[in-house]
Amino acid sequence: MPKSAPSTVNRAAPLERIRAVVGDRGMLTDGADLEPYVVDWRGLFRGVTPAVVRPASTAEVAAVVKICAETRTPIVPQGGNTGMCGAATPSPAGTEIVLSLGRMNRIREVDPLNNTITAEAGCILAHIQEAALEADRFFPLSLGAEGSCQIGGNLATNAGGVNVLRYGNTRELALGLEVVLPDGRVWEGLRGLRKDNTGYDLKDLFIGSEGTLGIITAAVLKVFPRPRTVVTALAVVPDPAAAVALLTLLRRECGESISAFELISRLCLDLVFKHIPDTRDPFGKAHGWYVLAELADASEEGPLGAAFEHAMGLAVERGLVVDAVIAGTEAQRRSLWRLRESVPEASREEGMVYRHDISVSVSRIPDFIPTAAAALDRSFSGVRIICFGHLGDGNLHYNAFVPGRRRDNPSDRDATDVFRVVHDIVHRFGGSFSAEHGIGQAKRSELAQYKSALEIELMQMLKRTLDPQGIMNPGKVLP
Repeated sequence: MPKSAPSTVNRAAPLERIRAVVGDRGMLTDGADLEPYVVDWRGLFRGVTPAVVRPASTAEVAAVVKICAETRTPIVPQGGNTGMCGAATPSPAGTEIVLSLGRMNRIREVDPLNNTITAEAGCILAHIQEAALEADRFFPLSLGAEGSCQIGGNLATNAGGVNVLRYGNTRELALGLEVVLPDGRVWEGLRGLRKDNTGYDLKDLFIGSEGTLGIITAAVLKVFPRPRTVVTALAVVPDPAAAVALLTLLRRECGESISAFELISRLCLDLVFKHIPDTRDPFGKAHGWYVLAELADASEEGPLGAAFEHAMGLAVERGLVVDAVIAGTEAQRRSLWRLRESVPEASREEGMVYRHDISVSVSRIPDFIPTAAAALDRSFSGVRIICFGHLGDGNLHYNAFVPGRRRDNPSDRDATDVFRVVHDIVHRFGGSFSAEHGIGQAKRSELAQYKSALEIELMQMLKRTLDPQGIMNPGKVLP
């Protein structure tokens, strides 16, 4: 009996087969419709795609991925497209489909007794926060893009944000996942258990994998009692060493109520006042360094306010705080946070900026900042440093403007010299060149430079095992 000829029907027209799964509403192919999906938020990465596929259910995601596996069609998973490293942008080759999770935006379950929310990957982060509040609960993941970023992308990049100090990264907030594997099978791991010691913790493979191992379609997330007492203050500190000492003092006097502790340099605020309308300086004169601190307690009658005022009094006596503004209303609180959260946008408006998302031990930050500043100043005359970030967990956004360099100049945009100066110092300090933004396509060379050969080999082994055809987000993360 002669061998059957291999079928060409399934491979010939994957887009037609995919359209049959998701319908006309679930597929975009017109150039104008594709534009928002093929360029990253920063405008640094641009690709080409034949189609953006927008499935409405996990079953549709699984069917689409199965077709792609059969036809070896590469897939770029995409959430809110707010990432900083180009992980959700297709390549210029035009062979990859973009699989957008935005239509999968249901809150499947709110369980206030178990303190969990089950949400689909396309849920906007702010909507999950609102769903928690409606159940008298609090979902602590909070970042500048929370009005547009999606929880699937937060999980895929292990997003951090301002509350990591108390609640941890997104990894610490996830109890279970639902994931479509690269062959189209669905791993149903939506368990809201805080103890489950039955083998390997598979969810941790996918959290932070940036869509290279599978597509997260839903998650069980931790929520917490809703804070009823919140204290927010912007304090002037003499220098970063004083900021670290202030953090230690607040922890001693106020316990674990500290949820956010942000360091902000004066240049950050100058850019905000210059580029962001309706912002103003809360103090009468400029200072070099500031700390934005927030403490929260679930008790309405708790002693948090008194404890904070006592701690700040001690800080002033010890020279750790020069001046401070404490928010008296929710509007004042939002005003203080707007100053911090507007720094990335203001920096972008100023021009070409080299963004560093680094972490070192909290105790080493006072030494790292001047060491890196001196190295940059020696290498790039007139460099301006925009230093801000999550001091409480050691994560700084240590960004730099270099005079004369422009975003519209490819050689300036693609230059790695500024990154190498900063990252070499981070490496010397025992830190990480990517604290919360991930790797994507922007930092693959950095991964090869600073990760050990064994770590990279183990990552490549996982990739080959789960995605032997290499169709899941090719060209991202791994060097």
